[in-house]
Amino acid sequence: MTSPGWYLRRLSRMGPREVAGRAADAVRRRRWRRLLTVPAWPDAPAAPWLAWRRFNTGLPAQVWAQVPDTAAARLVGTADRLLDGHAEYFGVSRDDLVNPDWSLDPKTGRRAPTEAYAFDIAYRDEAAVGDIKQIWEPSRHQHLTVLAAAYAHTGDYRYAARVADHLKSWWAANPPLRGVHWVSGIELGIRLLSWVWVRRLLDGWPGAAGLFEDNPEALHQIWHHQRWLAAFPSRGSSANNHVIAELAGQVSAACAFPWYPQSPDWRDEALSSLDEHLQANTFGSGLNRELATEYHGLVLELGLAAAAEACAAGATVPASTWSTLQRMTDALAAVVDSRLRPPRQGDADDGHGLIVDGTGTDRWASLLATGDALFGRLDWWPRLQADDVRTPLLAALAVPVKVPGDVPVSRPARRPDHFSDAGLTILRTSSPDPAGSRTGGEIWCRCDGGPHGFLSIAAHAHADALSIEVRHDGVDVLADPGTYCYHGQPQWRSYFRSTLGHNTLQLDGCDQSVSGGPFLWTRHAHSRVLAVDLPAGPAAGRSTAARWCAEHDGYLRAGPAVHRRRVELDPAKRELTVYDEVLGPQPHPCRLAFHLGPLVAVDLDSVDSGSSGSVDSGSGGDTALLSWPGGTARLRLPAQLTWSAHRGETEPPLGWYSPGFGRREPATTLIGSGTSTPGGVLTTVLRFHS
Repeated sequence: MTSPGWYLRRLSRMGPREVAGRAADAVRRRRWRRLLTVPAWPDAPAAPWLAWRRFNTGLPAQVWAQVPDTAAARLVGTADRLLDGHAEYFGVSRDDLVNPDWSLDPKTGRRAPTEAYAFDIAYRDEAAVGDIKQIWEPSRHQHLTVLAAAYAHTGDYRYAARVADHLKSWWAANPPLRGVHWVSGIELGIRLLSWVWVRRLLDGWPGAAGLFEDNPEALHQIWHHQRWLAAFPSRGSSANNHVIAELAGQVSAACAFPWYPQSPDWRDEALSSLDEHLQANTFGSGLNRELATEYHGLVLELGLAAAAEACAAGATVPASTWSTLQRMTDALAAVVDSRLRPPRQGDADDGHGLIVDGTGTDRWASLLATGDALFGRLDWWPRLQADDVRTPLLAALAVPVKVPGDVPVSRPARRPDHFSDAGLTILRTSSPDPAGSRTGGEIWCRCDGGPHGFLSIAAHAHADALSIEVRHDGVDVLADPGTYCYHGQPQWRSYFRSTLGHNTLQLDGCDQSVSGGPFLWTRHAHSRVLAVDLPAGPAAGRSTAARWCAEHDGYLRAGPAVHRRRVELDPAKRELTVYDEVLGPQPHPCRLAFHLGPLVAVDLDSVDSGSSGSVDSGSGGDTALLSWPGGTARLRLPAQLTWSAHRGETEPPLGWYSPGFGRREPATTLIGSGTSTPGGVLTTVLRFHS
């Protein structure tokens, strides 16, 4: 249960305007409780829809000819598994999706309340409702968009019939304002977007109109979802990716289902607000302000889907909306490595805005392919071959407005590697080969000198100031361990977002930033980049060292002390050097962590085989020999520290990697323990072998 102390800490991060807005929300929730006991809402007619109803934004018949055969095969394969009742959510396999229980958490076996007033449910309390993410995810109905896409591609009525069965089942089990599916706006917004695409993809199926525009239950659900979103927007310190999802769902539903007297107002207000919040959530450089890469992808997916929907309906999308989406796409193209993997930074919960592809589709390649279709690729973009379903479908909706020519924005002439507003810098030895092949030995290093998350609570930030992430040809060598969980397992939540859980320096056993809860930081470390020296041009990039230097003030409360880090990447030597120093008048207990990727095997000098061990600190420094499929390296560790290796430990957690939300696997973490000394420098050298 959430403690009174949490509420006080949360309140302390709000401004007067947000407090007033949340107070109004509380009053509205109390008033809406009474509506559960009356047959119709007092301020709406019994049938709040227009007599004239039609779905007018179908896809052109020829669009499926543009879908690559491999993408279509993945789609049908996934749809067939869904027909058999099989799916996986956050590492939990399910075989009950023929007739799912929409309130069951299969991980804990608990069922969330179904009759309770939505706003009375403590949905974060796993003991009361189970793992809420496991319950919410199937009810985003993104498995239904996959089934509907399979119908649109194959014409097989079995897929459409299963979609209809699930929608009718969900609507019957989740009347407005009852149960956990009416608690969170992001869930309602994404669900609305899914319904829009389900209706579009079922166009041509004889039962489509009877399922949607001629179905009073569907009409009530769509109306109540939109009314809820208009009444309870995420605001103030919570106006992050959640508000984008809410508005994207509202825009899409109001454009595709303009069947209500309020539809024009809902559409216009949501389009305007979406434009405002997309800009607020995005740095000028194009990176998402939450500095959590998965949420960059989510916001971009949602924004593109909403803008395309508005185009299809003939609504005017602000030029600034397209400009923001274009900047986000260019930024994504700039930060990916040779295998099109972006940084693993901040929280990640595997959330998607629109899914019409089968399992195994590369999310980031798909987003870049959509950006290419809408905006046109730049010469420095990595080469990619479109291999997804979503790109041709979205492009078919947005093409009538000639998106690229309508966007008045200056795009970077060459690939940016330093994003000063976001404090993110990429050091790398080479670019993806212009001919399209992937270079076999790219060294890619992300350096973090940016803000501690977005808005006053920095909900999805990690205490990772000055951390680095290093890959060799797309393989994690020094890895960001990921996220793993949000609710119900506080010790794991704390570990994966802790300072010790990242490739950076911890002082006095404390995190750099102070946590007030699983999505709340009450004190933020402030970082600043002091110097960046990047080679200019491809010729220089092969022989000239790249350098980065930054510092943060997260330990001023401990002494005071400032952590400063320098990183140099020498392409000629294939060598990355990290210099750590603590600026301040007194020594501090310290721990320096290096988290190895799950594919990396390590042989530490003087360490017995096993889960952990100590390294004898000799004057020449300690050495770790690293190997992984396709590469080897030598890691020379600072000799001033005593080194130990940890793998798969639980008391406390240490030595883990999360490949996706809800999943974790053992990986080796090297910890150097000792004392920082004024003027002392800890030097780490990672040399990659040819």
